[in-house]
Amino acid sequence: MELRSVILLLFLLSSTINATKRDVLFGEGYVRPRARKALAIPWQSNKDSSNGPHQVHISLAGENQMRVTWITDSSSYPSTVQYGTTPGTYPYTSTGDTTSYSYLLYTSGTIHHATIGPLVPNTTYYYRLSNQGPEFNFKSPQNEFPITFAVVGDLGQTDWTASTLAHIKKCDYDVLLLPGDLSYADYQQRLWDTFGDLVQPLASERPWMVTEGNHEKERIWVLESGFQAYNSRWKMPYEESGSGSNLFYSFDVAGVHVVMLGSYTDYDEGSDQYAWLKSDLAKVDRDKTPWLIVVLHAPWYNSNWAHHGEGDAMMTSMEPLLYGAGVDLVLAGHVHAYERSKRVYKGKVDSCGPMHITIGDGGNREGLARRYHNPKPSWSVFREASFGHGELRIVNLTHAFWSWHRNDDDELVTSDDVWITSLVGSGCIMKPSHELRKILMSP
Repeated sequence: MELRSVILLLFLLSSTINATKRDVLFGEGYVRPRARKALAIPWQSNKDSSNGPHQVHISLAGENQMRVTWITDSSSYPSTVQYGTTPGTYPYTSTGDTTSYSYLLYTSGTIHHATIGPLVPNTTYYYRLSNQGPEFNFKSPQNEFPITFAVVGDLGQTDWTASTLAHIKKCDYDVLLLPGDLSYADYQQRLWDTFGDLVQPLASERPWMVTEGNHEKERIWVLESGFQAYNSRWKMPYEESGSGSNLFYSFDVAGVHVVMLGSYTDYDEGSDQYAWLKSDLAKVDRDKTPWLIVVLHAPWYNSNWAHHGEGDAMMTSMEPLLYGAGVDLVLAGHVHAYERSKRVYKGKVDSCGPMHITIGDGGNREGLARRYHNPKPSWSVFREASFGHGELRIVNLTHAFWSWHRNDDDELVTSDDVWITSLVGSGCIMKPSHELRKILMSP
C-alpha cells in the first residue's frame, strides 16, 4: 500500500511538471546573460561649471520643423537656439519659451523648448543653446523613402541600457521611437535629470519621439496629479497634430504617418483620445503617407505571462479603428521581452490586420520577462526574453525591413528579421470594410 502511494505521488508530480511545461516556455530556448546593476550617474555628470545647457534632446514639431529641449539650472539663460549648416556659424536664431515644475520637495531646473525651421531635409545642422557653447549637431530626416526608425522601449538606466544605446548609436537611423517607460525615475525626480544626461549624446543628434508608459505616471493621491515630469520635459507635437494632450499625438515623416497613443489616459469611445484618433485616422492620405504605424505602451497581443491582458480594454475600444484605417504596424513596450506577430485582428490571423511587435526590453532595472504561455498562439511568430533594440527601414511605399538586435555579452546579435509588405502594396487598403469605415467616418 505504501509503495502504491509513492507511485501515485510520483505520477501526480510528473503530471504537474508536464502541465507546467505545456503552459510556460522560458525564453524560447534562449539563455539570457547575467543581470547587470544600475548605472551610477552623478547628479553633476554632464554639466560644466557654468551650469549651462544640458539634457539636450530634439523632436519633430511639424513639417520641416524641429523642437529643441534643454535645461539650465538658472532662469537667467535665454531660450534661444542659434543654428546653421556650417560648424561655428549660426545665421539663424529662434527663441522659445520656458517651463518648470515642482514635485514634492523637488523643483526642476528651467526647461527650455524652442522650435527651429523650416529645415532642409537630410541636412546636418549645427546649433548652440542659450547663446553659449558647446556646439551640438543633428541631421534632419529625409522627406522621402528610404527612412529608418530605431525602436526601443522600457529603457531605464542600467548597464544594459548603456549597451543598448551604444548599439543604437551604430545604427544609421533617422528617427527614434520609444513606446513608453523612459527614465524609471518612479517619483525620484533626480533620476529624470540623470536620464536626460544619459541619452543626450543620441537624443541631441536625432529626433526622439516618445509616448508615456506606466512609469511616467508618478501619481500620488491628493498630492500629485501625475505626468508632471514627462509632460514638462518631453514635449511632443500634440498641438501640431490637433491633440489636446501631450499623452497622444501624431506626426508625418517621409512617407510615414505615425500615431503615438496613450495607454494611461482615457481611451474608451467617449474619451477625447478616441475622438482625436478617429479624426486623425480619417485624415490620413495614403498617397502622401502610404505607411501607417501606431506606437503605444501596453501591448494588445502578448503571449508572455508578464502584463498579460493589460492592453485588452484599450484593444476592445480602438482595434476596429486601426483595422478600418489599415494600420500596418503596432509597436508596444511594457513587457520586458521581444515578440513579433503575424498580421492579426480580433485574435485571429488576418492578412489585412496590423503586425504587432512588443519591444519593452531596452535595459530597465526590473529585468526580463522570461515566462511565455505555451503552446504559442497561432498569431505569434517569434519571441525571446533579451535586452536590445529594433530597426525598421522603410524602403519604399510597398516594402520595409524589420530587424531585432539582441544585446548579448556586449555584442550585437540580429536574432529576428522579416520583410514587410505594406497594406497599400498588398491591396488591403482597397478591400471593402464597410462597417469599419463607417466607424471611422462617423461624427
